[in-house]
Amino acid sequence: MWEKILLSMFQEHRGKVVGVLLGLVASILFITYGFLKAIFIIFCIVLGYLIGKRLDENKGFEQWLHKMFKEK
Repeated sequence: MWEKILLSMFQEHRGKVVGVLLGLVASILFITYGFLKAIFIIFCIVLGYLIGKRLDENKGFEQWLHKMFKEK
């Protein structure tokens, strides 16, 4: 019963559910670790997501590294 309710709510209000969960996680991080440490953790998570997304799209991690850190 709860599974159907939660699944229905997630399908109809996906953005709101994800936003509430991200807000909850961010608030727990801020309370537990403080502002700067929480911002660093969030930055690392976003960076990891972007790298993983890039790998999933088969764009090559080495090419991305060369592009990011190319010599000028």
